[in-house]
Parts: sequence; C-alpha cells; structure tokens
Amino acid sequence: MGTRRLAVLGAPIAHSRSPLLHAAAAEVLGLDWDYGRAEVREADLPAFLAALGPDWLGLSLTMPLKRAVVPLVGAHDPLVDRLGLANTVLLREEPRLFNTDVAGVDAVLRAAGGPYASAVVLGAGATAASTLEALRLQGVERRTVAARDPARAEAELGGLATGVVALSAAPLADADVVVVTLPGGADPEVPVPERIVGVPLLDVAYDPWPSRLGAAWLASGGVLLHVARRLARIGVGGLGVAGDGIGGVDKVASVRGVGRAT
Repeated sequence: MGTRRLAVLGAPIAHSRSPLLHAAAAEVLGLDWDYGRAEVREADLPAFLAALGPDWLGLSLTMPLKRAVVPLVGAHDPLVDRLGLANTVLLREEPRLFNTDVAGVDAVLRAAGGPYASAVVLGAGATAASTLEALRLQGVERRTVAARDPARAEAELGGLATGVVALSAAPLADADVVVVTLPGGADPEVPVPERIVGVPLLDVAYDPWPSRLGAAWLASGGVLLHVARRLARIGVGGLGVAGDGIGGVDKVASVRGVGRAT
C-alpha cells in the first residue's frame, strides 16, 4: 500500500514528541510510516475520523480525546471498556481502540523496583485512571489521588483510588512511589519531603524536563523516571508491529533526546 499515515491527536498538541518517538520506531523496524500531529478537539473528532482514508494505519490520542473517542469506535480492547478511555486507534479492516497507557506505566514501575505498598498519583485525568489501574494490577494496596478538585476526582476515579485528597495535602512522605499525571508545565503546589532517598517519581510529561517538581524530587534524593520510551515500544506493538528490533527504539529515541530517565 506504500506509506502508511499515522498521527497523534489532541489539543494542544504542538508540544508532543510522539512523532519523534514513532519516527525512531519506524527507523529501527524499517517501516514506511509518515507520523504527524493534528490539533483536534472533542467536537472535531467525529469529522476527523470519518475523513480518514485507506492509507491511515493508526492514531495516538491525548488530552482531551481519550474518553471522547470511546463511543465513536465500535470495537474495543477489554481494558478500554473497563476504564472508559483509550489512547490508541488501530485502523484496519475494523477500527479498534486500545489502552496502552496501563501497560506502559506498569512496565516502567516494575523495572524501577517494587513491590510497592503505597502510591500517590498527582492529577485526576484519563492518564491518572490508567495509572491507578496499573497500580491495582501490581497489588498496590494504598492508591491515593491528589487533585485540584478532590470532589470531582472522587466522582471520576473513586472506584480506582483508595483515597482522594487536595494537591496541597499529597502525602508524598508516606509513598513508596509517586506518579505525576499533570500536563507539562503545570506547577503543582505539593510539599516535597526533605529526604526521600531512592523513592521513584514517574512524570508522564516531558516538556519541560525535568519539571520543577521533578528537579525538587532529585534534589531530595529521589529517583526520577520517564515513561515515553516504554510507551513508544508498547504503542508500536499496539499497532500490530512485532519483532526483536523493537528493543532498538529505546536507543534511537534516547539519541534524539526523547524519553530520558534519571
């Protein structure tokens, strides 16, 4: 069929490094892909999907489309139905939705250590829901969400979290692991403990890197993790690509300055 088209959709989207990550994957695996980005809001998504031609292979979705896409595509991975959100659309004979965020977070946290008894998740959006599911699958008993609007977070995530507090009350000192799901550039007013030697903090954003919170975490002795490269590998797999070469995505992405971990 020739070059296959892919894109990451969201609003805003100019900051996204998904095109770089997937270009790295295509280079390693010898895929003829043209992966771009498009600013698409919820109201625009039905028309965008309807206009896709046969040269399109897949889409990556970010804020605010992870929930909005679910009723627009008929076939779902079971995890999409459980959480009510998706981040990947595979466009083949029958379009199908997947959630690869859960696997990405799960893989990064397992590689960093564990088992974890207590986790704190900063933020209450779609990525927070996937993070909480990954933590649940790992058997993390205490899963606390710290959000700007605790009441709304309780309504949307209460079934996945074991507790919800305000951001300013985030119990970071008691956490075995912390995951930040806030948008890049957000500056949460959370108290960083003075001494947190070896405690991992996973920040799903990558611009700026490190964030102010991430820099403060490092200064206090914590470990800063990044999920981007792992998501690239899992995302490529979600598009139906497999093979030993997928491991090389990490190396190429790292050379291009994407998905750094400290």
